[in-house]
Amino acid sequence: MKPDMLADGVYRVAAKVGNRDLFEGIWPIPDGVMLNSYVIKGTEKRVLIDLVKDWDGALSAVNSQLEDLEVGEENLDYIVINHMEPDHTGAMAQIIKHYPNVEILCSAKAVPLIKHFYKIEDNVRAVSDGETLDLGGKTLQFFMTPNIHWPETMMSYLVEDKILFSCDGFGSFGAYDHCFDDELTKEETEKLASETERYYANIVSSFSSFVLRGIAKFDNVEVKMVAPSHGVVWRKEPEKIINWYKTLATYAQGPREKEVAVVWSSMYGNTQALLSSVVEGLESEGVVVHVLQVPQTHESFVLEKVWRSEGLVIGMPTYEYKMFPPMYHVLDILERSHVQGRKTMRFGSFGWSGGAQKQFDEFSTSMKLDCRGNVEYQGSPTEEDKKKAYELAKALAKAVKES
Repeated sequence: MKPDMLADGVYRVAAKVGNRDLFEGIWPIPDGVMLNSYVIKGTEKRVLIDLVKDWDGALSAVNSQLEDLEVGEENLDYIVINHMEPDHTGAMAQIIKHYPNVEILCSAKAVPLIKHFYKIEDNVRAVSDGETLDLGGKTLQFFMTPNIHWPETMMSYLVEDKILFSCDGFGSFGAYDHCFDDELTKEETEKLASETERYYANIVSSFSSFVLRGIAKFDNVEVKMVAPSHGVVWRKEPEKIINWYKTLATYAQGPREKEVAVVWSSMYGNTQALLSSVVEGLESEGVVVHVLQVPQTHESFVLEKVWRSEGLVIGMPTYEYKMFPPMYHVLDILERSHVQGRKTMRFGSFGWSGGAQKQFDEFSTSMKLDCRGNVEYQGSPTEEDKKKAYELAKALAKAVKES
C-alpha cells in the first residue's frame, strides 16, 4: 500500500488485516479490517496520529509508508495517541525505538496506561480538552471523548483542513481497496453499511450515551472529513457517518427500527417446530423479520440485528433444567452490550423437566425486556401451541409497528 493524501501535508498510512483472526479475540471479521494511522506535516513540526499492532503485517506496511513520506528519526516530533487499545498501540515499543526523541501526546488517563502496557514513561505528556498544538501552518486541537469506548479516549481535530481524527469513533469493519467513501463500488458501499452497524453493535453499543455526548461536542465545529482508525475516510459525506452513529446510539433507549429479530436454537427439532408459526405471525403484520439460528450464527451478527430491532423473539429449549447453553451465551452478550427494553416473546420445548423460562426471566428482568408472553411445551408442540405462538407473534409485530 501507498500513503493516501487527505489534504496538503496530511496522509493516511494504513494496513489491511485479513480474516484469519477474531477482532478483540471474539468478533469475526470475514472481510478483514483496516488499521489507519495518519501523518501531518506542518512547516515546523510533524505528527503521527495513532499507531498499529504488529498484526498480519500491519507494522511493516505502516513503516514502509512512513518511509515513502520520508518520516524518519530526525523528522517526527510527536505521536498522538487518541485511544490506548492495543490494536492502535500494540507496536508502540517497536515504533518508539525508531523515534527515541519523539514526544507522546495523550489524555491524562492514558499516561498510566502507557506505563502499565508498554513500560514507557519518558517523553509522555497529557493534553487537556480544547488544547491546541501549533505545527506551523497546521493546528491540531484535542477533544476529550471518554468512553468511546475506553475512559481515556480523545479525538484530534486539524483546524485548517477541518479533519476529525476519531480513532474508534465512526469506524467500521471491512478492509477496502480505496481510502475514501466516494471511491467505493456499489457492492463495497452495501458491505460498508452492514459492517458499520455490526462494528457499532459489537464494539461501541455499550457506550451509546457517551457517543451522543461526544458527538454533541462537535455541534459547533465544522467537520469536512472524518478519519477513523478502522474503515474508510469520509470526505464526501462526513455528516452521514456522524448522523449514522447518532442514530445507532439512539437505539439504546429508542426509538429503534420497526423490525423483529428472531433468535432461535433447537436440539432435536421440537423447538424449531414452532418457528414457522412465529415467523408467519410476525410477517402477517408486514414487519421486517431477521431469523438467526444459534450457535450456527455467531453472536456478532445476532447482536447487529438485535441492536437495531424494536422486537425480539427468543426460541430455545430447556437443557438439563436450565437454558440451552448457546442461547445463554448469546443473551449474556446482549446483556453486556446493554440491549434493553425490546418488546419480547419466548418459545421453546422441554423434555422431562422445564427450567429455561426461569433462567430467561432473570435475563428479562436485568435487560428490562417488555415481555409479551411465552409458549413453552413438553415434547413437540400441539396445534394449540402453534396457534398461540402465531397470535402472540402477530400481536408483538403490531406493537412494534405502533411503537
